[in-house]
Amino acid sequence: MKHLVLTIAATTLLAGCGVSTQQEVQLGTDYARQINAQLPIVDDPEINRYINVLGDSIATLADDRNLEWRFFVVDSKEVNAFAVPGGFIYINRGLIERTHTMSQLAGVLGHEIGHVTERHSIEQMQKSQKANIGVTLACVLTRVCDSQASQALINVAGSAVFAKFSREAEEEADNVGIANVVRANIHPNGIPEMFEILLEERRRSPEGVDAWFRTHPIEEDRIANTRAKISKIDPVILQSLTRDSRNYQLFKQRVASLPPSPQPRAR
Repeated sequence: MKHLVLTIAATTLLAGCGVSTQQEVQLGTDYARQINAQLPIVDDPEINRYINVLGDSIATLADDRNLEWRFFVVDSKEVNAFAVPGGFIYINRGLIERTHTMSQLAGVLGHEIGHVTERHSIEQMQKSQKANIGVTLACVLTRVCDSQASQALINVAGSAVFAKFSREAEEEADNVGIANVVRANIHPNGIPEMFEILLEERRRSPEGVDAWFRTHPIEEDRIANTRAKISKIDPVILQSLTRDSRNYQLFKQRVASLPPSPQPRAR
């Protein structure tokens, strides 16, 4: 019953005009609880410590709302990453394994943090709810959808969290991501470098990065745009920024030492 109330409240809230930071955090916490129950989250303490230290070093300088940021590594060989409103960031193991330097993973984190600070997921969820509020309430209040109440929020409103962002939202997250990592004293070239790694793999073996490209459209002009943005930063500042670290390489080795990722659950 408590979850029914949360689901109805969130549905009604998203259909309205505004979402406060407190409401965003409450909504994100509910999503994250369900996501963590469904996805294979890595529970290695050293891996979790590192990803949260790195993520916090970027996020705490990117937002003034005092969000309690949480970063998770998903034990999946697929390349993907996504952000949940309220400060919850998920990075797949498969993406980490494709990075070569700390700045490349930091660029992904900075980009996903940008989606949260610019409230892109909230905007998508509001649009989704305006179209689906009647169906959502019917599913929650009755059994016409034959679905568990605990799944209604993720299946309907939550679909917007995992939807492909608009080109404008992705460009904004790229630009914000560059600023985010620079503030954390990390070199922003990791962002276009990661794009290049993924584009090259798509040419050679597209099945390995299919999940990423379903939700993160990348074309050559995005690489050019981010490099152009970076070129406007003072070269003296760029020279002082960190590209890699021994701790990051140790983190990658620990990720690589994990047992093979579990097979995706049958749907």
